[in-house]
Amino acid sequence: MFYIAIKGYKSNNRYGGTSTLICGFIYLILAFYNIFVGFLLYPYTGFMIWWIGIILSIYLCFAVIIKNVKHKIESEESLPKNNSKLRKFVILMTQENPYKESISFKMEVIRKSFHLAGILFILAYFGFFFLFPLTRIVNDTVIVSIKESEWLYKILWGDIQDYPYKRGDFQAVIDLTMFALIAVLILAIVSDIIRILWGPEYSIYNFVSKAILREKEYNAFGAHIYLITGIVLVYWLYVIGLFNILMVVAGVLTSCFSDALAALIGRKYGKHKVKCYNGDTKSVEGFIAGTISAFIICLIILGPIYAFIAALVFLILDFFPISIADNILNPIIITLSLSVFSLFLGIPIGWF
Repeated sequence: MFYIAIKGYKSNNRYGGTSTLICGFIYLILAFYNIFVGFLLYPYTGFMIWWIGIILSIYLCFAVIIKNVKHKIESEESLPKNNSKLRKFVILMTQENPYKESISFKMEVIRKSFHLAGILFILAYFGFFFLFPLTRIVNDTVIVSIKESEWLYKILWGDIQDYPYKRGDFQAVIDLTMFALIAVLILAIVSDIIRILWGPEYSIYNFVSKAILREKEYNAFGAHIYLITGIVLVYWLYVIGLFNILMVVAGVLTSCFSDALAALIGRKYGKHKVKCYNGDTKSVEGFIAGTISAFIICLIILGPIYAFIAALVFLILDFFPISIADNILNPIIITLSLSVFSLFLGIPIGWF
């Protein structure tokens, strides 16, 4: 992480370098916690190793395919051309500059659509209406599966009695939500590391997202990495008892949806421009959309007082941006601010 941050600074990408450096420090903290305490119980530590192995295998296979396509492109004088999606993608990544200063509104919509992944966090921990949390369903399914194939489980993982959770165990919901967040982070970050170190054409994420890269992502992580990293950090602080889960949810949803809405409304309908603290130009319409949505989200979850605080913090972070990605700052600063104010105000959280 720190090597990538240095690459960002050397390429005059201070925004990306600083944001990646912050991610590096967060990962260092989480790594020490994992060494001395541990995020996951056995056998989920083993499941995570399997997941990492699967991800690396898929990404390496994709890299081999891309390398073969690049070789064919270099030999096209003696071979017939084709118009495959992979060929077009490789040409876009290698013969043009894929890092754009500005992108179209359509591409902006595609980028911001990844913020909808915040819904998965809610489904994992709380479920949806009459459904149980997805992680509880997963845990119960795993228990049934290992009982039906006990002999195989004993070969791979040992005694079935050592499985740490029971059916309906809420601790499984807490731990498996963390498992899911870490798994998503690994899925995203490995692809971005490959993009930075090997080249953008080797990234599956670039291929799937149609290579919507910005200058701020040159020799630095993408915005989705910053957002996931911020969410993992605040959820971990909840797990160790420093944050209230409702405030974490409010911070996460505000970061996912209010930020996306502010950007899209500002791009589409922003007519009244505002010069921000760091020189960026945004719009009054974007500020209003983001702030109102932040207030509504937190009003539903936390009540009016904390909703006002969250909306104000969101507005300040949006108007006074610094050389750190707001995707990583929003979940951390909003959740931290809500927690600090709850200590001083002593007002009950939520409506009941």
